[in-house]
Amino acid sequence: MADAMKPSPFSLLMAVYEGDHVPYLRRAVSSNTVEQSRAPAQVVVVRDGPVPQLLQDFLDALPAVLHSAFEHSGRADAAPDVTVVPLERNQGLAHALNQGLRVCRYEVVVRADSDDIAMPKRCELLVPCVQEPVDGVPVDVVGSAIREFSGDEHHLGQIRRLPAGGAALRDYARLQSPLHHPSVAFRASVVRAAGGYPERAGRFEDYLLWERLMLRGARMANLPEPLVLYRVDAGAYERRGGCTMFRDELALQRRFRADGFTTTAQFIRNIAVRAVYRLLPTGLRRLGYRVVTALRGR
Repeated sequence: MADAMKPSPFSLLMAVYEGDHVPYLRRAVSSNTVEQSRAPAQVVVVRDGPVPQLLQDFLDALPAVLHSAFEHSGRADAAPDVTVVPLERNQGLAHALNQGLRVCRYEVVVRADSDDIAMPKRCELLVPCVQEPVDGVPVDVVGSAIREFSGDEHHLGQIRRLPAGGAALRDYARLQSPLHHPSVAFRASVVRAAGGYPERAGRFEDYLLWERLMLRGARMANLPEPLVLYRVDAGAYERRGGCTMFRDELALQRRFRADGFTTTAQFIRNIAVRAVYRLLPTGLRRLGYRVVTALRGR
C-alpha cells in the first residue's frame, strides 16, 4: 500500500557548456534537487563540449555532493542518481538536450537551466500536472510564470506570465513562445515521438519544439505561480536586438508559415512586430519590454 501511494519518479534535465559559472550552476542544481519538496529521482547533466577544469571538477564530484547534501537533510534515501553525459564537442543546446533526453529514465522530465533558481515547490506543483490528467485529459507540457532577477537572487524584478492554456494559449503561440523553456516539465514519450528538439535551427529550438508539438495535437498549460527565478544579466536586452537576431526571427516566421502554423496575416503581423522590437535601440527595447511584461503580468 505504501508503494502505491509513493509519488512517481521523474528526471531533471540540464545542460552545461564552457561559458557556465560554477557558483551559478551549484545554486541551480541545489535549488532543483535537495531544496525541492519533491526531488527528482534522476539528474541528467549534459556537458556540451569541453569545459574548464573547475567546471569539470564540479561535474565529477556531483554524485557524491548530492548524496551528502540529501544525507545531511535527513533524506538520504531520496538522493537522485546522477548521469553526466559528456559530449566531445559543443553542438548547441538542442543537440545537448536531445542527447540528455535519450538517457532520461522516467516518463516525466523537468527542465532546468544552469544559471536559474527553482522555487522549493516547483517540482511538487509542476510534475502532477503532467502525471495526472487535468479535466480527464493529460497535459503533455506544463510551464509556469518566471520572475527575473539580476545578480543577487533577493533583488527580484518583473514576473513574466503566459496564458494558462486552451484557445488563449494556442492563439498566443502564433505570436510568441507559449512556454518559458526553463520552467517546463514534459512527457518524454511525447517529445521523443515528435523528433525531439529541432537541431541546426538557430536560437529558437524551444519555440520550434512547441510548434512541432502543437501541430501534433499536444496539450500545453502554464501555472500562474513564478516557480523559477530567471537570471537577467546586463547584456540581456542588447542580445535580444540587432540585425542578426531579426534575421533569425525572420527565418523562424518563414518556417511557421511553411508549416501552416501561422496564417499569411499572422506572418505579416509577426514580421512587423519583430522588426520594430529587434531593431529598436537597446534603451527603448528595454523600456518597451518592461511595459508589455508589466501589463501582461497583471
